[in-house]
Amino acid sequence: MKIDAFGAPLMVSWRFTRDCDLACLHCCMDCAPGARLPGELSAPECLRVAEQLACAEVPYVVFGGGEPAISPHFLEVAQFLGRAGVQIKLETNGQRLKPGLLERLARLPVRSIQVSLDGGDQDAYGRLRPAARLEAAVRACRAIREAGLPLEAAFAPTRFNIAQAEAVVGLALELGAFRFNTGRLMRLGRAARLWPALEPSDSEYADFLAMLDRKSAELAGRLELCYRPFSLREGVAQWLLQPPGTLLIQPDGKVRVSPVLPQECADLRRHTLAQAWDAYRGACRSPETLNALKAMMFEDMPVVV
Repeated sequence: MKIDAFGAPLMVSWRFTRDCDLACLHCCMDCAPGARLPGELSAPECLRVAEQLACAEVPYVVFGGGEPAISPHFLEVAQFLGRAGVQIKLETNGQRLKPGLLERLARLPVRSIQVSLDGGDQDAYGRLRPAARLEAAVRACRAIREAGLPLEAAFAPTRFNIAQAEAVVGLALELGAFRFNTGRLMRLGRAARLWPALEPSDSEYADFLAMLDRKSAELAGRLELCYRPFSLREGVAQWLLQPPGTLLIQPDGKVRVSPVLPQECADLRRHTLAQAWDAYRGACRSPETLNALKAMMFEDMPVVV
């Protein structure tokens, strides 16, 4: 495997907290207000992990959640990594992104801040993200660009917003995003339980994919549309061909083999980063992991993680 050539991850995806200011219908982690995972890493524990990431010269850390920006120690950890030369990406819903936070992040090597834009109007956006305001997300995007930070937009298609996808592409371009991330809705977590209410039809997906192909060619050099792998099945097939050089850290420090599997291969409370990386590479070869992924790919199994 290609990952055997690397002494440390090429990227770390850190699900920093399960706490969130929203409870979105499509959330793959069942995040919600006050829904911290039992035993989430404390500030000193997060800093200890960050120190190991910096010492291992991990080039890139993506902070996701939940909503990382509402964690009281997110900024401290991000600053530690950034000052050590680690590039940072923040994934946020943009509802409570404060200018003071952006000013501090602008002093760090931030690769991007990604804001979810899941509708062309408040009705569609609010159905997917109850209690959220599209206006707040748009305001956050503008503040990100005003702070001189790179902006990405994300779009999760459902049966009640997929028809607005082209309008959202236009909105992302207008707001100054350099990348638009999307793909088929993932049947994970809360979305798996609400699947009949959320899943677009095959014809809607066909129109959606055709639009993405068309806009990708039309906007080349102005806005990068990222939508491959398009489906969970395509992503699993790609993983089976070549496991990614990415370590997925859960809020409690457990390390997952894959975002779509419940299997854990290490615990950063008990293991070093080097031990976790070795455990991940070993798990990528294990029959348990390979059989679970193949079953998901060929049986299209719903996943609740």
